[in-house]
Amino acid sequence: MDKKIILQKLNEQIASSGHIIGASVGSGITAKFAALGGADILLALSAGKYRIMGRSSFSSYFCYGNNNEQVMVLGKNEIFPIVRDVPLLFGLMATDPTINLYDYLKEIKASGFSGIVNFPTVSLIDGKFREALEEDGVTYDKEIAAIKLANHLGMFTMAFVTNVEETQRMLEAGADVICVHLGLTRGGFLGAKKYISIGEARKVIDKIFDVCKKIKPEVLRMIYAGPANTLTDMRYIYQYTASHGYIGGSTFDRIPIESAVMDMVQAFKQNTNPAPLNHRPSRIADIVEYARQYVEDHYQEKISFNELAHEVHISHSYLSVKFKKDVGVTFTEYLMSFRFNKAKELLETERDITCKEVGLRVGYTDIAQFGKSFKKYVGKTLTDYRKDYWASKK
Repeated sequence: MDKKIILQKLNEQIASSGHIIGASVGSGITAKFAALGGADILLALSAGKYRIMGRSSFSSYFCYGNNNEQVMVLGKNEIFPIVRDVPLLFGLMATDPTINLYDYLKEIKASGFSGIVNFPTVSLIDGKFREALEEDGVTYDKEIAAIKLANHLGMFTMAFVTNVEETQRMLEAGADVICVHLGLTRGGFLGAKKYISIGEARKVIDKIFDVCKKIKPEVLRMIYAGPANTLTDMRYIYQYTASHGYIGGSTFDRIPIESAVMDMVQAFKQNTNPAPLNHRPSRIADIVEYARQYVEDHYQEKISFNELAHEVHISHSYLSVKFKKDVGVTFTEYLMSFRFNKAKELLETERDITCKEVGLRVGYTDIAQFGKSFKKYVGKTLTDYRKDYWASKK
């Protein structure tokens, strides 16, 4: 697809729905159903291929195969024959010493890929191993050079970045999309065991997007998974950052496959009906997400953290510590934030709703306390918030 057309369509999508979705795919079937689900961009990454093989995404950093050859075969043999109307980006290992970058970029373009994204990226490697790689010429500079050269060839470009310096340089290179890579995706059996909280991720995102808005306001801003692997996570990112979109890898293939296949086989094995999608968590990794989903489903009711902990069969203290670690705030702070944001939505959509009705509809029975807490959290009274919002719409 032509770069100008891609950018036009993506910006139109942002204008109409508020965001765009990208999917990192490792097979024809994941590409097909990601496209049918409405993905705006597809990324052919070696990590996706390894996930389909039952391995961790980080396998793409080991000597299990030739990254660029894997991605080329994936695109030409599996994705292009069945998906033609969604832009497909080539996950380019720019540090591959066996390619001539200029010639290979032309080959990528001629093969039908709409553009490139720098993956596997050196930016996800740190410590002494990173130092050794750079001494050997395996540097992020080569990824920047690839983005710059791809732009010269008229290709669509997405840049994975992890800090402000990388962002500044990728913007100078002309990247069309800056995507904050938050690390390997948590969750499921093969997910990352160490990851930053959503709150910490938000701070990283804010710093990077502030640079984008100063240097190149028109650049598309997205985030890639990491600790954000659920719809609730994505909504949080949209609400508190200037992100235009979300890109999922394991979110859209490994995690759904893990749970769906296992649950279905277990159901047939035990001769019982498959578990519903909202079944209570059976693994520690699911508990925090269950708690967050519980808030979303029951925020209008009285919520007891002790009862919630009892329902998932773990101690109050353990759930409290794990929730704070994963989300970055306490359960109480998260619940209050969720309810106040719902209150703001009501004030912004129902002009004549009373403050009492707002409080009752977001789970508060003590309306006076609700009003005081709302003002402390938002910085305005309920009445002033509604007045200022509707005045801005005139």
